[in-house]
Amino acid sequence: MNVVHRALIAVSFGRLGWRLGGTPALELTTVGRRSGEPRSTMLTAPMRVGDGLVVVASRGGDDRHPAWFLNLRENPEVTVRLEGRAPERRRARVMSDEERAERWPELIRSHTQYAGYQRKTDRVIPLVVLEPVGDDPGA
Repeated sequence: MNVVHRALIAVSFGRLGWRLGGTPALELTTVGRRSGEPRSTMLTAPMRVGDGLVVVASRGGDDRHPAWFLNLRENPEVTVRLEGRAPERRRARVMSDEERAERWPELIRSHTQYAGYQRKTDRVIPLVVLEPVGDDPGA
């Protein structure tokens, strides 16, 4: 699906593919936990927490976490590209159990597919906040 998504963006010169079903899409680049090489994937960001974009590590309800999630758990420094904007550095933060319990009902009210994905697996599907990183080295 990532190949199709990227192709849609490319052939439309960026006019299409940055929203899926009304939900903003983004390109997330992580550092491969084994290779150390950049790894990019297209995801939707169905929710915001302050300035942070929330992505869902659902993998369609698979019993395994997606590779991008394993990568950012190992190295939370990521790059995010949004429609019409230059790539920006962000720091990934996996929501705590308490924060996820608070946010999950809100998420599945507007994006019901995630409830279906959760029913398909015994693992708790993580919610990840991609928080802006300031240019200040102390940020």
